[in-house]
Amino acid sequence: MATKKVTITLDESDLDAIRGLVAKGTAKNVSAFVQHAVRMSLSDAEGWRAALAEALDETGGPLTDEERRWADEVLGIKPKRRRRNPAA
Repeated sequence: MATKKVTITLDESDLDAIRGLVAKGTAKNVSAFVQHAVRMSLSDAEGWRAALAEALDETGGPLTDEERRWADEVLGIKPKRRRRNPAA
């Protein structure tokens, strides 16, 4: 597997906890821990996407704009403002 080095920012307490796991031998090293966490997160996200797609298929397909507005209102999500194109 090809890898690429990147810089990330973590809370100090999280990094301390990861280093503690490394010291105990629970994790190979910080990079391995983060790689595993990213894989798990991506897998979870894909699983939720698949579950949502299945649920939508079983209930009539994707939300209409009206259904999405209703859900946003119920959840207290404010509508996104559209940016004006300054070049226009």
